[in-house]
Amino acid sequence: MAKIKAVIFDMDGVLIDAKEWHYEALNRALGLFGYTITRYDHLVTYDGLPTRKKLEMLSKEQNLPVELHSFINEMKQRYTMEIVHSKCKPVFNKEYAMSRLKADGYKIGVASNSVRNSIVTMMDMSDLSKYIDVIVSNQDVKEGKPNPEIYFKAIEGVGLEPSECLVVEDNINGIKAGQAAGAFVMQVETVNDVTYDNIIRAIRDYEGGKG
Repeated sequence: MAKIKAVIFDMDGVLIDAKEWHYEALNRALGLFGYTITRYDHLVTYDGLPTRKKLEMLSKEQNLPVELHSFINEMKQRYTMEIVHSKCKPVFNKEYAMSRLKADGYKIGVASNSVRNSIVTMMDMSDLSKYIDVIVSNQDVKEGKPNPEIYFKAIEGVGLEPSECLVVEDNINGIKAGQAAGAFVMQVETVNDVTYDNIIRAIRDYEGGKG
């Protein structure tokens, strides 16, 4: 069994409790034109997908005009940033986990279906940027998760083999992407599960042949 040398995190729902922020921002943008996504659909169907993919699905399902995609996407990003600047703050257990992993010699990456500006801003405001070796956003790939391209790029960015990387994910699209990239995937239910102890336990289980 390969030795884990890097931990690559999804962002929303893993490092940052931002799922509600994205839901609120997108619905606010859609509401400008009388459209909406229900909370159930957000959790079951749209969770973890890039905004552009969500808009494509809405065009098929609710006849959202395609020519509105660009403007709605722009407004969604603007509304997201407003929420991020008011709500995104450092969280002790995330800082502790990152600093301990770094001290242990692990490379650290973030691979998210969010746009780069959102990732960089959230990592800065949560005081995690100083620990991160590579960031891959949906703007750095042709296809977002569940396509594995985003994790291939992150793994390449830390200069390792897929079998040497632990991916931390919370939703099915990200889990599929991490597995398809050949990494070992640790699935978490909420951001509260993303602790140093849980990550190290997962690494030890994998290296001990239990993963």
